[in-house]
Amino acid sequence: MDPLKAAVIVFPGSNCDRDVAVALEASLGRAPLMVWHRDTELPAVDLVVVPGGFSYGDYLRCGAMAAHSPILREVKARAAQGLHVLGICNGFQILTEAGLLPGVLMRNMALRFICRDVHLRVETNASAFARNYAKASVVRLPIAHAEGNYFADAETLKRLEGEGRVAFRYVSAEGEATEAANPNGSARNIAGIYNETRTVLGLMPHPERLAEEALGGTDGKPMFDGLVEALS
Repeated sequence: MDPLKAAVIVFPGSNCDRDVAVALEASLGRAPLMVWHRDTELPAVDLVVVPGGFSYGDYLRCGAMAAHSPILREVKARAAQGLHVLGICNGFQILTEAGLLPGVLMRNMALRFICRDVHLRVETNASAFARNYAKASVVRLPIAHAEGNYFADAETLKRLEGEGRVAFRYVSAEGEATEAANPNGSARNIAGIYNETRTVLGLMPHPERLAEEALGGTDGKPMFDGLVEALS
């Protein structure tokens, strides 16, 4: 079995690239490659993580400029061939702007930055990303965003639901998808979605920020462990 090869894309304004690298290294046993946004070639890897932060200072729209960076053209091409791609927070925004995932991330309904832990329900574990979570289980992960309000038209939302592509949903600690449990106004309490083949995942909460006990919890670690197990 060949060891998993992973890469983290780094943009000017990324601020969670090192956090993701640490979480990946803990599961992989070695550091992932750090790939600069202006690179035009993507190394032979099994997993790419597009991390959180404020790529290009969030000018125009969050993720809009990063989506057209040289390396994203390579990520898109490889994703079309089945490469697994994980976009976290700003990375989720970038993936929607690049057309790798449908919909858009808008300003939070409260029109302010929100930084706190939230509860998520695992809507499906039929992917490399969620295989180590029990379906319908509730996990706790942090959010830190001003533009996490997921929106898509009614037909897209219906398709996402019907195809089982809603990955995680904001819920109460008891697992109920209530309005009070929705921190940003996202349609149908959606916190993360998959592409058609479930090889691309975008999610707003940060699994890398709760991936070891020293950080206050390990609910994010199963995602990285599962990816290593599934893709190695």
